[in-house]
Amino acid sequence: MAQDMTLLWGSGSPPCWRVMIMLDEKELKGYNQKLLSFEKGEHKSQEVLDINPRGQLPAFKIKDYILNESYAACIFLEIQYKSQGTKLTPDCPMELALMYQRMFEGFSLLQKTGQVLYYDYNVPENERHESARTRNKEALTTEVKLWEGYLASSSGFLTGKTFSLSDVTVFPNIAYLFRSGLCEKRYPNLAKYYNGLKDRPSIKANWPPHWKESCECQVLLKDI
Repeated sequence: MAQDMTLLWGSGSPPCWRVMIMLDEKELKGYNQKLLSFEKGEHKSQEVLDINPRGQLPAFKIKDYILNESYAACIFLEIQYKSQGTKLTPDCPMELALMYQRMFEGFSLLQKTGQVLYYDYNVPENERHESARTRNKEALTTEVKLWEGYLASSSGFLTGKTFSLSDVTVFPNIAYLFRSGLCEKRYPNLAKYYNGLKDRPSIKANWPPHWKESCECQVLLKDI
């Protein structure tokens, strides 16, 4: 069933990871996949550009359908294979509304994380300012505290009592925070959520390969 799917992905990319989690949850095995290196610039290769002209990963294709936006891919897969694998959308309208709300709030969390982690990469040296770094950290701190509050009364999932699309899309963002040094003691609700889901089969099976090694990035968010 999945032989007509092609996924080009990069290790450690939350958008790539969420698509892979989604494919596992929907029991779509045997799809064509290829791990590419960001460091080597392989995400700008013609192979990727043929599917994703922005030169970004994931580059995902089902038959002739292009789904390079990871949220779009996850929603499409849930609708197209609704009766297969894990049911990822709740029946309760209130829970469904909250699920979509948390999903798209995940954009802000990842964006603010990137503004802190990649400030030096994105801003020319002569344009960098410590005040900008401070503002970025303050914005991320505010965002993380918001999510800490969301999980204060959690049953282990972001919405409702079962694993849903909001967990598929947001868990990689939260895992990225802890990979980058977020303090578990400072954010116990986020840590409980993270530790409660990190061994879920679909998540564990697709854990970013290079995350199994230590790296300097594991202290970058220690002050958040």
